[in-house]
Amino acid sequence: MTVTAPGTDAPSEPAAEAPTGVPVRRPSAIWILIAGLAGLAASFTLTVEKIETLINPDYVPSCSINPVLSCGSVMITPQASLLGFPNPLLGVVAFSVVVVTGVLALARVELPRWYWAALAAGTLLGAAFVHWLIFQSLYRIGALCPYCMVVWAVTIPLLVVVAAIAVAPERGGAVARGLYTWRWSLVALWFTALTLLILVRFWSYWSTLV
Repeated sequence: MTVTAPGTDAPSEPAAEAPTGVPVRRPSAIWILIAGLAGLAASFTLTVEKIETLINPDYVPSCSINPVLSCGSVMITPQASLLGFPNPLLGVVAFSVVVVTGVLALARVELPRWYWAALAAGTLLGAAFVHWLIFQSLYRIGALCPYCMVVWAVTIPLLVVVAAIAVAPERGGAVARGLYTWRWSLVALWFTALTLLILVRFWSYWSTLV
């Protein structure tokens, strides 16, 4: 039995552990959700279009607009099924995770930092895969898939937002803070470079439309 001396405080309760969740600003949560929904819609639509082409070889996908913007030309290539199944299935799974993450973040659920680090790593792998597909589309296949381009357009900004949450630039070094400061300028530069590459690669066709 423990006796507490008069005038002294009773033994205090063990201090509660500090929360490990990472707060996410509302604009970031909204962007994650929007990017996830856009990527999921594009991936799901591509999956449906791929199934239709398998059922009916004469089927013309809705995104086959002209010789350059043509999902059909892309779907039949080996690059469209890199792992032995249609690439859009990867997008359906990955963007479903992003949508759930966006909903949780918007609901103020503070996910642990390791989760954001894992999501940033996964998004980085996705961005690398996207750039490989961009190269293949421009210089090997010679056609652009509009729905794929939606995935391209949301992946890079998504990487920027998720990485900013995971890295916590205020606690990082000078490089992390510099990348955070210039993150949207880098995204704008990426979009500009990609647009120029597309214009130059297919200029012989675009010029006929002028």
